[in-house]
Amino acid sequence: MTMSDEARQQAASSHDAPHYVAARVQQALAEDERTSELGVRVDVRGDDLYLRGQVECAERRARMTDVAGENAPGLKVHNEVTVMEVRGPGEEETL
Repeated sequence: MTMSDEARQQAASSHDAPHYVAARVQQALAEDERTSELGVRVDVRGDDLYLRGQVECAERRARMTDVAGENAPGLKVHNEVTVMEVRGPGEEETL
């Protein structure tokens, strides 16, 4: 009897220490082309995974939930990331 890769990953992640799961998700958020995000904190508390920080658009925020869920199966993802308002340059300052 062989386990599928997904089942093996799920079994492994449910037994990993929280800091290992957080590090794995943080690395995935940085390396996945859908997110490429370095500035988001990942915390694991029991069966809950929290994403905190700021990103530039709502679409990236949503993709972070997907990437985190794929890399921490069995955990409930709480995306507390905020979308920061990006403004263009203001008027030129005269000195």
